Amino acid sequence: MSGTVTMYSTTWCGYCNRLKSQLDREGIAYSEINIEQDPASAAYVESVNDGNQTVPTVVVVSASGEQSVMTNPSLRQVQAALA
Repeated sequence: MSGTVTMYSTTWCGYCNRLKSQLDREGIAYSEINIEQDPASAAYVESVNDGNQTVPTVVVVSASGEQSVMTNPSLRQVQAALA
């Protein structure tokens, strides 16, 4: 699969850790941004989650350039967005 995956997360987020391990197991590369260390990222996450810092927030850009922003997606949702 080509395309890019960016995960906005925190160190203490269990849902983030679960999704990261699933992506690793499936061989899906991703960039991770810790919103606790990057105020601009925290503001972005708030802007796409009705003012909440909900993680994981995942941005997928497919090979065709289509962008999807998902909050706490499943592995299948990420795979489908990449397809």
